[in-house]
Amino acid sequence: MPISTRAGECSKSGARLSPSTVRRRLAVLQAVLKQAVKLGIIPETPAKAEKLTIPKVKQPKIEIFSKQEAAQMLACLEMEDIQFQTLIQLAIFMGARRGELVALKFSDVDFEQSKITIERAAVKLKGQKTIIKPPKDYEVRTVTVNQSCLELIKLLRAEKAREAARLGTQWINGGWLFTTWNGEIMNPQTPTKQFSKFLERHGLRHRKFHSLRHTSATLLLYAGVNIKQVQGRLGHGDIETTNKYLHVLEEADVEAAKALDIMLLQKPDEKVKNIS
Repeated sequence: MPISTRAGECSKSGARLSPSTVRRRLAVLQAVLKQAVKLGIIPETPAKAEKLTIPKVKQPKIEIFSKQEAAQMLACLEMEDIQFQTLIQLAIFMGARRGELVALKFSDVDFEQSKITIERAAVKLKGQKTIIKPPKDYEVRTVTVNQSCLELIKLLRAEKAREAARLGTQWINGGWLFTTWNGEIMNPQTPTKQFSKFLERHGLRHRKFHSLRHTSATLLLYAGVNIKQVQGRLGHGDIETTNKYLHVLEEADVEAAKALDIMLLQKPDEKVKNIS
């Protein structure tokens, strides 16, 4: 059976295979053949990396909010409801993934130690109910949060208690922070829609909800926080995943150097040329 390791070739359905799909399938194939060698079924694996042309996966550009944009966003949040305020503040200050935020329970919050434990994530597939699973890479972690986040969580808990009393038996008490009107866990896709509308409503630059996680990581590195600490907060199983944020800092540093050069060293006519 011919096996393709080239991106762009077609699957049985006729759809072209992306580089990431090829790499995933190749990893499975290599594992199977390696096991076959161990069992003595074949003398050696024909799928050694040096014998293959493995496609490179193009990494998407990391989009972040600047420090000023993040501050403006937090100011605009004060005009929103408590649940949305809490969601966005935790996204920025914890750097948690969307599914991890949605799956938070009040029991995960340690108010005395100012810590929140992330031990699950919410996932919703099309046409199916929301399911709960371990976080990505099974990275259960505990993150320290600021007092502002804790105060919002207390307000949110009080609001949920009032709603539970008002709705009586209609209220489904799962202990979730982020819920629908009757206490059921929020659809994990809802934050994305709400965030997009929020940015549009306040005239803020549009970015994906996941950009809040990127922003959290980048601002921590800007502040001089050790990269291993950032890795721990974000729950990255591999330090290489965290290292990608260093490239964002390098790009910003290059732009800063160019800006200073234009302001301080170039002649007036050169400045006009650079601006145009």
